[in-house]
Amino acid sequence: MYKRTHNCGEIRLSEIDESVILNGWVNKVRLHGQIVFIDLRDRYGKTQIVFDSDHYKGDFELIKKISMEDVLSICGIVRSRVKTAINPNLKTGKIEILVSDFVMLNEASPLPFMLNDRNNAEEDLRLKYRYLELRMKELQRNILIRHHTYQTTRSFLSQNHFIEVETPILMKSTPEGARDYLVPSRIHRGKFYALPQSPQIYKQILMISGYDRYFQIVKCFRDEDLRADRQPEFTQIDIEMSFVDEQDIFEYMESLTKYIFKEVAEIDLPKSFPKLTYQEAIENYGSDKPDIRYDLKLIDLKNFTDSSDFNSFSSVETVKGIIVKDGAKYSRKVIDQFTDLVKKHNAKGLAWMKLQTKGFEGGISKFFSEGLQKQIISELKMLNGDILFLIGDDLKIALNALGHLRKSIAEKEDLIDKTKYAPVWITEFPMFEFDSEQNRFTAMHHPFTAPREEDINLLDTDPSNCLSRGYDLTMNGYEIAGGSIRIHNPKVQEKVFSLLGLSKQDAIEKFGFLVEALSYGAPPHGGIAFGFDRLVMLLAGTENIRDVIAFPKTTSAASLMDESPSRVSDSQLEELGIRIHNLKK
Repeated sequence: MYKRTHNCGEIRLSEIDESVILNGWVNKVRLHGQIVFIDLRDRYGKTQIVFDSDHYKGDFELIKKISMEDVLSICGIVRSRVKTAINPNLKTGKIEILVSDFVMLNEASPLPFMLNDRNNAEEDLRLKYRYLELRMKELQRNILIRHHTYQTTRSFLSQNHFIEVETPILMKSTPEGARDYLVPSRIHRGKFYALPQSPQIYKQILMISGYDRYFQIVKCFRDEDLRADRQPEFTQIDIEMSFVDEQDIFEYMESLTKYIFKEVAEIDLPKSFPKLTYQEAIENYGSDKPDIRYDLKLIDLKNFTDSSDFNSFSSVETVKGIIVKDGAKYSRKVIDQFTDLVKKHNAKGLAWMKLQTKGFEGGISKFFSEGLQKQIISELKMLNGDILFLIGDDLKIALNALGHLRKSIAEKEDLIDKTKYAPVWITEFPMFEFDSEQNRFTAMHHPFTAPREEDINLLDTDPSNCLSRGYDLTMNGYEIAGGSIRIHNPKVQEKVFSLLGLSKQDAIEKFGFLVEALSYGAPPHGGIAFGFDRLVMLLAGTENIRDVIAFPKTTSAASLMDESPSRVSDSQLEELGIRIHNLKK
């Protein structure tokens, strides 16, 4: 191998007549009789190299056998391309290298798929040969964006006096929501470590220890159902601060987010981010992570349907709807597709009415009197050609189903400006959700989230209406960060544990070191965790989180490249004191 003097993306006209050495992969081969043109590629770019039988003194038949993805080391002279051969789309498009000698470093086997277009192969095949997919320009761009985001994050936080502290990967299993990934101990047979779902407890301990500004870019693990923007192992920007309130968190995190987007992608975010309460978000958008790049707000229609003859909605808890401008064009087939969508989200069906010249037509319009129709048109400011969709159901079902319908309509009508980034804070989440199957409360965020100060008394009298000091930062329909002001009063923490069904003994067993630490002078503190992978996904302009992770898992939590998870030997299991009883699941 020759030691390279340049990479494949940096040679320009200023190097004409210089002798250079390049190493890289064969991106394309073009045979023209006794002249062979090859695009040589590395992660920096591509350079055209030329083998000319009049100039090259070696065996020219070997040159003709060079194929895609072979690895070459070449020596040659830089020359300018003829005008008709200049490639304006390539940074090195004005030059080429006339090769005098080369070394074949490695011959590539026939490729399982072509590397010039990801759409040439199904995702499972690409994940199996991930090392090949990672050679593609799109993936290399994404990984570089991820790298830049790491460095930018560390730079901002370090400049603002945050210190980076690593927390343990092997920790105690604690009930924080999702299932833990467990690691058996060989030394302590029958006992297990857990991989952290987040460093939540440790970062609170650091605040109690006096480190008032902490951050960490950390791996987290959750054994939960997967989807396009979720992985079993994921990365967080984990942040905690002492002696702060919500506004302090908002200001610092808005500055961090704006800095990242500007530095990494040259995107200017709003000067300040709007805020919606949880209740406002779900009532208006049907989601606690609303995409506010488009309008299509949900409308309360219960008073109208109660005045109609449509008895199917008379006994339901909620009737909400959406007006779609010019939606009267929708065929019955399209409406049926929307109906199937809302049914997937547990709604019983989708009612509709089209506004035409003489009033509402089709759907459930016959159940609404002429006077009621005029009232609806006037109050909702509807225009001819609009369609009104309605769902009557339990509150949560109606809002959730309409939230998904809203997104589907926005995509169909091309209402989403893909160049726009619309961050919004969601605040005042409920402290608890009631689990009817377990007949107890569960934490909406996690058990260390503080209640609003004005709601602390509700912990004793009406916990279901107690609101928290939790907050999420969402953008374009994704939650990119979530956090809260924490409980720093041990008595309040004990009360929250009891409402979650944990006795004092259970709380000590599960969280004993934190419960004890809170009694030794805990400062008021709060923090947030950014979903790093999701953040990079937005910066890269993709909608699949696997596009920005070097070696991702599938939606079934499997790695097709290295075939994990895999069976282990009986001797390994014996050493750990483990016996597998049932493999059917």
